[in-house]
Amino acid sequence: MATNPFLWLISELIWLYIYILIASAVLSWLIAFNVVNTRNDVVRNIANFLYVATEPVLRPIRNMLPAMGGIDISPLVLMIGLIFLEKLIYWLYFQIFM
Repeated sequence: MATNPFLWLISELIWLYIYILIASAVLSWLIAFNVVNTRNDVVRNIANFLYVATEPVLRPIRNMLPAMGGIDISPLVLMIGLIFLEKLIYWLYFQIFM
């Protein structure tokens, strides 16, 4: 059975964004524990890109979640939501067109 190229593209974009979320979380931990130096131009540019790419989506989720004592689970909530969205799109496609 051939896969619809639009479904493939949506799936790949969702997973690319999930990997960006993971990279952002890992880099924030590395910066918090002083493993990487933010004075380095490459590190600063990567951190800035990850912040700009993820913060507009994570901020509303953080505002809805209760205070967790310094633990930020908003990336996890967003990842679960994105995976749910991917499965929902596939399910709807196969319900409508198959």
